[in-house]
Amino acid sequence: MRLWLSDDERRPDPAPARADGRKAVVAGTIGWAVVLVACLVFREPLESAGLGWFAVAAITGIALGLIGLVVVQVIRRRADQSAERSTD
Repeated sequence: MRLWLSDDERRPDPAPARADGRKAVVAGTIGWAVVLVACLVFREPLESAGLGWFAVAAITGIALGLIGLVVVQVIRRRADQSAERSTD
């Protein structure tokens, strides 16, 4: 097995796959929401074990997920608008 190929031996890079980042961000945010519910259900055992900060981490994860969703949506809209302008 060779670790290095010269430029003329390399195959061209594949085209980037178009992916929907919104689904990944929503899935992660839902995951943090599930963790928050579990933290609220098991609040007393977590606090007695010194792990009461898990709920704060889950709230932070949800907040960052919502911010990420806005960012992904803005990027997607800008990409759609630039594609629209290039076809005109």
